[in-house]
Amino acid sequence: MPLILALETSSPVCSVALTQNGALVASAELRLDKSHSSHLTVLIDQLLGNAGVSLRELAAVAVADGPGSYTGLRIGAAAAKGLCYALELPLVAIGTLPALAHQVAQQVPNAARYRFAPLLDARRMEVYAALYAADGTELQAPAPLVLDSASFAAALADGPVVFFGSGAAKFQPLVADHPNAAFLTDVHPSAIAVAQLAEAVYLRQEFRDVAYYEPFYLKEVYTTTPKTA
Repeated sequence: MPLILALETSSPVCSVALTQNGALVASAELRLDKSHSSHLTVLIDQLLGNAGVSLRELAAVAVADGPGSYTGLRIGAAAAKGLCYALELPLVAIGTLPALAHQVAQQVPNAARYRFAPLLDARRMEVYAALYAADGTELQAPAPLVLDSASFAAALADGPVVFFGSGAAKFQPLVADHPNAAFLTDVHPSAIAVAQLAEAVYLRQEFRDVAYYEPFYLKEVYTTTPKTA
């Protein structure tokens, strides 16, 4: 029965979770902006200590693959790769959007009636978006999307869609009167969902190359240099 440690750092919430045979053993999160680099390893140590589990007992490390915060994703990837390299563990990467949809679908009554659209803020009117059935089937692949009133028009015409995530508030005013549009607030990516989805990936042995793994940023990473006087 594999013990899987999951890390979710794609959003301002720093989250870790431990599952065994698909069941949650322990979880912890920290809602403190820009805290990932200084608090992630502390959260991991505290989580394992509270669960009475040593690093050597882990079967794999799972990490949120993105899209999301460039900095957060890099921190999570670096931590996961470091643990996997040092402990000779397989690395599992789980997409942020399917994990978020899985997280919400578990909490919605009669989930099979709905489609689930996670929207992650990508600044201005742009979001990272996708669409999933309640069972996790991908109906619309993750992609950057500039929101307008016609966004998700075809999906909404087919039936009810639940929107959630950090970008959902930007879309709500554009379709506020649509009878098939439902919105959930205060939904953040969680390592629990990452760990739950990682179980099946682990059993299929769909592992990432620890040396060459990079997160799924979805858009190019742009870097700038400070202006000098």
